[in-house]
Amino acid sequence: MRLHYLLLYFLCFNFSFAQYIKGRVVDDLNQPLAAANVYYEGTTLSTFTNDNGDFILVYEPQLKRPIVVSYIGYVTTYVESYTISEHLTIKLTQDIGALREVVVKKDKFSRKEKMAIFKEHFLGKTAFGLKTIIENEDDIVLEYDEETFMLKAYANKPLVIVNPSLGYKINYELVDFEVQFSILSLNPHAIKRSYYAGYTRFEEIENSSRILKKREQAYRGSPMHFYRNLINGIWGKNDFQLFLRGHLTNPSNHFTVTKEADRYKVDIKRQKIDFENDNLVAFFGLLFDGNENSIVQFNAETIYVDPYGNNLSSRDVSFSGFIQFKRLGDTLPLNYGL
Repeated sequence: MRLHYLLLYFLCFNFSFAQYIKGRVVDDLNQPLAAANVYYEGTTLSTFTNDNGDFILVYEPQLKRPIVVSYIGYVTTYVESYTISEHLTIKLTQDIGALREVVVKKDKFSRKEKMAIFKEHFLGKTAFGLKTIIENEDDIVLEYDEETFMLKAYANKPLVIVNPSLGYKINYELVDFEVQFSILSLNPHAIKRSYYAGYTRFEEIENSSRILKKREQAYRGSPMHFYRNLINGIWGKNDFQLFLRGHLTNPSNHFTVTKEADRYKVDIKRQKIDFENDNLVAFFGLLFDGNENSIVQFNAETIYVDPYGNNLSSRDVSFSGFIQFKRLGDTLPLNYGL
Protein backbone atom coordinates (compact mmCIF):
# COMPACT_ATOMS: atom_id res chain seq x y z
CA MET A 1 0.00 0.00 0.00
CA ARG A 2 2.87 2.36 0.79
CA LEU A 3 4.25 1.78 -2.72
CA HIS A 4 0.93 2.80 -4.25
CA TYR A 5 0.82 6.03 -2.26
CA LEU A 6 4.42 6.80 -3.19
CA LEU A 7 3.68 6.31 -6.89
CA LEU A 8 0.59 8.53 -6.66
CA TYR A 9 2.65 11.23 -4.97
CA PHE A 10 5.22 11.32 -7.75
CA LEU A 11 2.54 11.35 -10.42
CA CYS A 12 0.85 14.32 -8.77
CA PHE A 13 4.20 16.05 -8.26
CA ASN A 14 5.12 15.82 -11.96
CA PHE A 15 1.70 16.94 -13.13
CA SER A 16 1.70 19.98 -10.89
CA PHE A 17 4.93 21.23 -12.45
CA ALA A 18 3.82 20.79 -16.06
CA GLN A 19 3.41 24.07 -17.93
CA TYR A 20 1.28 24.81 -20.95
CA ILE A 21 0.74 27.26 -23.77
CA LYS A 22 -2.97 28.08 -23.95
CA GLY A 23 -4.95 29.89 -26.58
CA ARG A 24 -7.84 30.05 -29.00
CA VAL A 25 -7.98 29.86 -32.79
CA VAL A 26 -10.62 31.97 -34.57
CA ASP A 27 -11.50 33.09 -38.09
CA ASP A 28 -11.72 36.69 -39.43
CA LEU A 29 -15.16 37.05 -37.78
CA ASN A 30 -13.76 35.86 -34.42
CA GLN A 31 -15.70 32.60 -34.69
CA PRO A 32 -13.89 29.61 -33.14
CA LEU A 33 -12.27 27.05 -35.44
CA ALA A 34 -12.60 23.50 -34.12
CA ALA A 35 -10.04 20.77 -34.93
CA ALA A 36 -7.35 23.22 -36.07
CA ASN A 37 -3.83 21.81 -35.98
CA VAL A 38 -1.46 23.42 -33.44
CA TYR A 39 2.15 22.20 -33.24
CA TYR A 40 5.78 23.06 -32.64
CA GLU A 41 7.50 23.30 -36.01
CA GLY A 42 9.77 20.36 -36.78
CA THR A 43 8.50 18.08 -34.00
CA THR A 44 5.86 15.49 -33.14
CA LEU A 45 4.53 17.77 -30.36
CA SER A 46 1.04 18.78 -31.47
CA THR A 47 -2.58 19.15 -30.46
CA PHE A 48 -6.00 20.13 -31.87
CA THR A 49 -8.46 22.85 -30.90
CA ASN A 50 -11.73 21.81 -29.24
CA ASP A 51 -15.25 22.87 -30.26
CA ASN A 52 -14.66 26.32 -28.77
CA GLY A 53 -11.41 26.77 -30.70
CA ASP A 54 -9.36 26.40 -27.50
CA PHE A 55 -6.09 24.48 -27.28
CA ILE A 56 -3.53 23.48 -24.68
CA LEU A 57 0.00 22.67 -25.84
CA VAL A 58 2.73 21.42 -23.49
CA TYR A 59 5.29 24.18 -22.97
CA GLU A 60 8.85 23.23 -23.92
CA PRO A 61 11.00 26.19 -22.75
CA GLN A 62 14.17 24.91 -24.43
CA LEU A 63 12.47 24.33 -27.77
CA LYS A 64 12.84 27.63 -29.59
CA ARG A 65 10.53 26.78 -32.46
CA PRO A 66 7.54 28.62 -33.91
CA ILE A 67 4.07 27.36 -33.03
CA VAL A 68 2.32 26.60 -36.31
CA VAL A 69 -1.47 26.76 -36.65
CA SER A 70 -3.14 25.28 -39.71
CA TYR A 71 -6.72 24.63 -40.79
CA ILE A 72 -8.12 23.42 -44.10
CA GLY A 73 -9.16 26.35 -46.27
CA TYR A 74 -7.21 28.92 -44.22
CA VAL A 75 -3.76 30.44 -44.48
CA THR A 76 -1.29 28.78 -42.10
CA THR A 77 -0.09 31.09 -39.31
CA TYR A 78 3.20 31.01 -37.39
CA VAL A 79 3.59 32.29 -33.81
CA GLU A 80 7.22 33.16 -33.11
CA SER A 81 6.79 34.71 -29.66
CA TYR A 82 4.77 33.16 -26.82
CA THR A 83 4.84 32.68 -23.04
CA ILE A 84 2.94 30.58 -20.53
CA SER A 85 1.48 33.73 -18.94
CA GLU A 86 -0.14 34.86 -22.19
CA HIS A 87 -3.42 33.48 -23.52
CA LEU A 88 -2.96 33.46 -27.28
CA THR A 89 -5.67 34.48 -29.71
CA ILE A 90 -4.68 33.34 -33.18
CA LYS A 91 -6.72 34.61 -36.10
CA LEU A 92 -6.66 32.68 -39.38
CA THR A 93 -7.65 34.26 -42.67
CA GLN A 94 -9.42 32.35 -45.40
CA ASP A 95 -7.29 31.09 -48.26
CA ILE A 96 -8.86 32.40 -51.45
CA GLY A 97 -6.51 30.34 -53.57
CA ALA A 98 -4.32 33.25 -54.59
CA LEU A 99 -1.42 33.03 -52.18
CA ARG A 100 0.83 32.76 -55.19
CA GLU A 101 -0.22 33.59 -58.68
CA VAL A 102 1.09 30.72 -60.76
CA VAL A 103 2.29 31.76 -64.20
CA VAL A 104 3.42 28.77 -66.21
CA LYS A 105 6.64 29.63 -68.00
CA LYS A 106 7.90 27.44 -70.77
CA ASP A 107 11.51 26.39 -70.61
CA LYS A 108 13.65 23.81 -72.32
CA PHE A 109 13.36 21.21 -69.55
CA SER A 110 10.45 18.83 -68.98
CA ARG A 111 8.57 18.63 -65.67
CA LYS A 112 9.87 15.08 -65.26
CA GLU A 113 13.48 16.29 -65.50
CA LYS A 114 12.92 19.16 -63.07
CA MET A 115 11.02 16.93 -60.63
CA ALA A 116 13.94 14.50 -60.56
CA ILE A 117 16.29 17.30 -59.46
CA PHE A 118 13.73 18.56 -56.93
CA LYS A 119 13.35 15.15 -55.30
CA GLU A 120 17.08 14.55 -55.20
CA HIS A 121 17.76 17.81 -53.37
CA PHE A 122 14.59 17.88 -51.25
CA LEU A 123 14.09 14.24 -50.25
CA GLY A 124 17.68 13.11 -50.82
CA LYS A 125 19.17 10.16 -52.64
CA THR A 126 19.94 7.93 -49.66
CA ALA A 127 18.10 4.63 -49.25
CA PHE A 128 15.55 6.38 -46.99
CA GLY A 129 15.20 9.40 -49.26
CA LEU A 130 14.55 7.29 -52.36
CA LYS A 131 11.68 5.48 -50.61
CA THR A 132 10.02 8.67 -49.35
CA ILE A 133 6.80 9.59 -51.20
CA ILE A 134 5.18 12.98 -51.83
CA GLU A 135 1.46 12.18 -51.98
CA ASN A 136 0.40 15.48 -53.60
CA GLU A 137 3.26 15.91 -56.05
CA ASP A 138 0.95 17.69 -58.53
CA ASP A 139 0.72 20.68 -56.15
CA ILE A 140 4.41 21.48 -56.73
CA VAL A 141 5.20 24.22 -59.26
CA LEU A 142 8.68 23.99 -60.81
CA GLU A 143 10.32 26.90 -62.63
CA TYR A 144 13.73 27.09 -64.29
CA ASP A 145 15.04 30.60 -64.93
CA GLU A 146 17.15 30.38 -68.09
CA GLU A 147 18.81 33.74 -67.38
CA THR A 148 20.02 32.97 -63.85
CA PHE A 149 20.30 29.16 -64.29
CA MET A 150 18.20 28.59 -61.16
CA LEU A 151 15.55 25.96 -60.50
CA LYS A 152 12.85 27.03 -58.03
CA ALA A 153 9.89 25.20 -56.53
CA TYR A 154 6.65 26.48 -54.96
CA ALA A 155 3.52 24.96 -53.46
CA ASN A 156 0.28 26.68 -52.42
CA LYS A 157 -0.69 23.69 -50.29
CA PRO A 158 1.27 21.82 -47.62
CA LEU A 159 3.13 18.85 -49.04
CA VAL A 160 1.98 15.53 -47.60
CA ILE A 161 5.02 13.28 -47.35
CA VAL A 162 5.19 9.66 -46.21
CA ASN A 163 8.48 8.18 -45.05
CA PRO A 164 7.86 4.44 -44.66
CA SER A 165 11.48 3.77 -43.69
CA LEU A 166 11.36 5.98 -40.58
CA GLY A 167 7.66 5.58 -39.80
CA TYR A 168 6.59 9.21 -40.21
CA LYS A 169 3.96 11.15 -42.11
CA ILE A 170 5.16 14.71 -42.64
CA ASN A 171 3.13 17.85 -43.28
CA TYR A 172 5.55 20.27 -44.97
CA GLU A 173 4.90 23.95 -45.71
CA LEU A 174 7.42 24.71 -48.45
CA VAL A 175 8.78 28.24 -47.97
CA ASP A 176 11.78 28.19 -50.29
CA PHE A 177 13.53 25.81 -52.67
CA GLU A 178 16.28 26.60 -55.15
CA VAL A 179 19.08 24.85 -56.98
CA GLN A 180 21.70 27.10 -58.57
CA PHE A 181 23.47 25.82 -61.69
CA SER A 182 26.63 27.26 -63.23
CA ILE A 183 25.34 26.91 -66.81
CA LEU A 184 22.02 26.42 -68.61
CA SER A 185 21.68 22.79 -67.60
CA LEU A 186 20.17 20.28 -65.17
CA ASN A 187 23.37 18.27 -65.08
CA PRO A 188 24.20 17.45 -61.43
CA HIS A 189 27.86 18.31 -62.11
CA ALA A 190 26.79 21.90 -62.91
CA ILE A 191 25.15 22.47 -59.51
CA LYS A 192 26.79 25.20 -57.43
CA ARG A 193 24.49 25.05 -54.40
CA SER A 194 21.04 24.00 -53.28
CA TYR A 195 18.81 25.22 -50.48
CA TYR A 196 15.34 24.53 -49.10
CA ALA A 197 13.38 25.76 -46.11
CA GLY A 198 9.93 25.20 -44.67
CA TYR A 199 7.79 24.31 -41.68
CA THR A 200 7.45 20.67 -40.69
CA ARG A 201 5.03 18.65 -38.59
CA PHE A 202 5.79 14.99 -37.93
CA GLU A 203 3.16 12.36 -37.25
CA GLU A 204 4.35 8.94 -36.13
CA ILE A 205 2.70 6.15 -38.14
CA GLU A 206 4.85 3.22 -37.01
CA ASN A 207 7.33 2.57 -34.20
CA SER A 208 8.30 -1.08 -34.47
CA SER A 209 11.79 -2.17 -33.38
CA ARG A 210 12.78 -2.32 -37.07
CA ILE A 211 11.70 1.30 -37.56
CA LEU A 212 13.47 2.45 -34.38
CA LYS A 213 16.75 0.96 -35.62
CA LYS A 214 16.38 2.81 -38.92
CA ARG A 215 15.73 6.08 -37.09
CA GLU A 216 18.95 5.66 -35.15
CA GLN A 217 20.72 4.90 -38.42
CA ALA A 218 19.34 8.13 -39.92
CA TYR A 219 20.32 10.12 -36.82
CA ARG A 220 23.94 8.98 -36.69
CA GLY A 221 26.12 11.26 -38.77
CA SER A 222 23.29 13.76 -39.40
CA PRO A 223 23.49 17.55 -38.91
CA MET A 224 21.34 17.15 -35.76
CA HIS A 225 23.85 14.63 -34.40
CA PHE A 226 26.74 16.98 -35.24
CA TYR A 227 25.19 19.98 -33.46
CA ARG A 228 24.25 17.96 -30.37
CA ASN A 229 27.81 16.64 -30.14
CA LEU A 230 29.26 20.11 -30.76
CA ILE A 231 27.40 21.75 -27.85
CA ASN A 232 28.12 18.81 -25.53
CA GLY A 233 31.80 18.47 -26.47
CA ILE A 234 31.46 14.89 -27.71
CA TRP A 235 34.15 13.95 -30.24
CA GLY A 236 35.95 10.70 -31.08
CA LYS A 237 36.61 8.00 -33.66
CA ASN A 238 33.17 6.46 -33.14
CA ASP A 239 31.52 9.87 -33.48
CA PHE A 240 32.76 12.97 -35.31
CA GLN A 241 36.43 13.82 -35.69
CA LEU A 242 37.55 17.31 -36.71
CA PHE A 243 40.26 17.95 -39.30
CA LEU A 244 42.07 21.16 -40.26
CA ARG A 245 43.91 21.11 -43.59
CA GLY A 246 43.91 17.33 -43.57
CA HIS A 247 45.21 16.91 -40.02
CA LEU A 248 43.28 15.80 -36.94
CA THR A 249 42.77 18.82 -34.69
CA ASN A 250 41.50 19.51 -31.18
CA PRO A 251 37.98 21.01 -31.35
CA SER A 252 38.59 23.02 -28.16
CA ASN A 253 41.18 25.06 -30.08
CA HIS A 254 38.48 26.22 -32.50
CA PHE A 255 35.15 26.26 -30.63
CA THR A 256 34.10 27.92 -27.38
CA VAL A 257 30.67 26.75 -26.22
CA THR A 258 28.77 28.76 -23.61
CA LYS A 259 25.48 27.64 -22.06
CA GLU A 260 22.94 30.45 -21.99
CA ALA A 261 19.43 30.45 -20.53
CA ASP A 262 17.74 28.44 -23.26
CA ARG A 263 20.40 27.92 -25.90
CA TYR A 264 24.11 27.45 -26.51
CA LYS A 265 26.41 30.12 -27.89
CA VAL A 266 29.19 28.72 -30.08
CA ASP A 267 32.12 31.02 -30.86
CA ILE A 268 34.29 29.96 -33.80
CA LYS A 269 37.94 31.03 -34.01
CA ARG A 270 38.59 32.79 -37.31
CA GLN A 271 41.06 31.05 -39.61
CA LYS A 272 43.63 32.52 -41.96
CA ILE A 273 42.08 31.75 -45.33
CA ASP A 274 44.41 31.15 -48.29
CA PHE A 275 41.82 32.25 -50.83
CA GLU A 276 39.57 35.30 -51.06
CA ASN A 277 36.20 34.79 -49.38
CA ASP A 278 34.86 37.68 -47.31
CA ASN A 279 32.17 35.58 -45.63
CA LEU A 280 34.21 32.54 -44.67
CA VAL A 281 35.28 32.37 -41.01
CA ALA A 282 36.44 28.76 -40.79
CA PHE A 283 36.06 25.39 -42.49
CA PHE A 284 36.91 21.89 -41.35
CA GLY A 285 36.90 18.33 -42.54
CA LEU A 286 34.59 15.97 -40.66
CA LEU A 287 35.04 12.22 -40.39
CA PHE A 288 32.15 10.29 -38.89
CA ASP A 289 32.55 6.75 -37.55
CA GLY A 290 35.88 6.43 -39.33
CA ASN A 291 34.53 6.35 -42.90
CA GLU A 292 32.07 9.15 -43.74
CA ASN A 293 33.82 12.30 -45.01
CA SER A 294 32.21 15.74 -45.00
CA ILE A 295 33.12 19.42 -44.84
CA VAL A 296 31.55 22.00 -42.54
CA GLN A 297 31.88 25.71 -43.31
CA PHE A 298 31.16 28.56 -40.88
CA ASN A 299 30.31 32.02 -42.24
CA ALA A 300 29.96 33.74 -38.87
CA GLU A 301 32.14 33.94 -35.76
CA THR A 302 29.18 33.10 -33.52
CA ILE A 303 26.26 30.73 -33.99
CA TYR A 304 23.48 29.64 -31.63
CA VAL A 305 22.20 26.10 -31.14
CA ASP A 306 19.26 25.00 -29.00
CA PRO A 307 19.50 21.95 -26.68
CA TYR A 308 17.67 19.85 -29.28
CA GLY A 309 20.53 20.23 -31.76
CA ASN A 310 18.68 22.75 -33.89
CA ASN A 311 20.97 25.36 -35.44
CA LEU A 312 19.35 28.76 -34.85
CA SER A 313 21.85 30.35 -37.28
CA SER A 314 21.22 28.01 -40.20
CA ARG A 315 22.35 30.39 -42.96
CA ASP A 316 25.75 30.77 -41.28
CA VAL A 317 26.71 27.09 -41.59
CA SER A 318 26.86 24.87 -44.66
CA PHE A 319 27.83 21.26 -45.25
CA SER A 320 29.19 19.32 -48.19
CA GLY A 321 30.17 15.71 -48.64
CA PHE A 322 28.46 12.73 -47.02
CA ILE A 323 26.45 14.69 -44.45
CA GLN A 324 24.69 16.77 -47.12
CA PHE A 325 23.12 13.64 -48.64
CA LYS A 326 20.84 13.46 -45.59
CA ARG A 327 17.87 15.56 -46.70
CA LEU A 328 14.19 15.43 -45.69
CA GLY A 329 14.09 11.66 -46.29
CA ASP A 330 16.57 11.23 -43.42
CA THR A 331 15.24 14.02 -41.20
CA LEU A 332 13.91 13.25 -37.72
CA PRO A 333 11.74 15.36 -35.40
CA LEU A 334 13.73 17.84 -33.32
CA ASN A 335 12.54 16.07 -30.16
CA TYR A 336 13.98 12.74 -31.36
CA GLY A 337 15.69 10.79 -28.59
CA LEU A 338 14.97 13.40 -25.90
